[in-house]
Amino acid sequence: MTTDQQTLPMILDEVEVMRVDRLSPSFVRFELGGACLADFGVDGPLYDQRIKLVFPGVPGGAVPSFEGADDSWYDSWIKRPVEERGHMRTYTVRDVRGEGVDTRLVVDIVVHSDDHGAPGPGCAWAANASVGDRLVVIAPRRGQFYGGIEFEPGTAGRLLLVGDETAVPAICAVLGLLPHDAVGAAFMEVPTAADVLSVQHPEGVEVVWLARDEDTHGARLHQAVLEHLGLGGVPIEEPEEVDPDLWETPSYSSSGEEVDVAATVVGHDLDDIYAWIAGESGVVTALRRVLVKDLGVDRRQVAFMGYWRRGVSMSS
Repeated sequence: MTTDQQTLPMILDEVEVMRVDRLSPSFVRFELGGACLADFGVDGPLYDQRIKLVFPGVPGGAVPSFEGADDSWYDSWIKRPVEERGHMRTYTVRDVRGEGVDTRLVVDIVVHSDDHGAPGPGCAWAANASVGDRLVVIAPRRGQFYGGIEFEPGTAGRLLLVGDETAVPAICAVLGLLPHDAVGAAFMEVPTAADVLSVQHPEGVEVVWLARDEDTHGARLHQAVLEHLGLGGVPIEEPEEVDPDLWETPSYSSSGEEVDVAATVVGHDLDDIYAWIAGESGVVTALRRVLVKDLGVDRRQVAFMGYWRRGVSMSS
């Protein structure tokens, strides 16, 4: 794509796969490049910065064109047949390499199947992509407001980072950008022990990897967090209702509900904790109930994000 889109508040352009690395059975790392990325940037640390990637609508097909796109680009895009518009998915910027026109975005993609055994479009693309393949990136443009960063610990004295494999790239990105004196713990559940990755982190932040193997998704993660909070004897309860679009941060709530912060904290000093929890919506909902409803953690100290929901297909 050679169009000049400087009028848009974000980068919306084609990029090319410059490098592919299979990190483990479940993670593939892509280095994406393109002249448009010279404009990439945010005001402050990237932390869990989200971007969107648009994949071809059919395997080996062309990426959708955004030639002449303006502020109404999304409405125009979503009206196209899926074969033409492709599939849009959200990912985390794992790292940024180079500068100027040589800027490269590093993105880790999970390669897995859904509950029915069929991989989603992002997974299917990642499993077969190679150097030279093209896709479209939607990312922050330097000097413009884009959003997409939820990690905001403020002055919290302790951190609690929790996620399944879909949140591993974001947690690892955050860990690598924390100050050296940060204190806390990070719990990451992955499909197998072979998916445990090397990650940079402050000495004061304990990093715990949990291999799921044949266990229920999120069960080991939930139990480990309960034990970390001193609630190891509390039984894990499946939430009766799960919002597949769960997204509750200090600045946004997808449900609009008032969070009850009047509960009594049973022997736990959590006034200085900041919790960032993401992954499958049912698992996130269950942990949200423990922290907010049972332990009375203030909603200004938490970020709960449902990246996906078991049995629910994501739209493009």
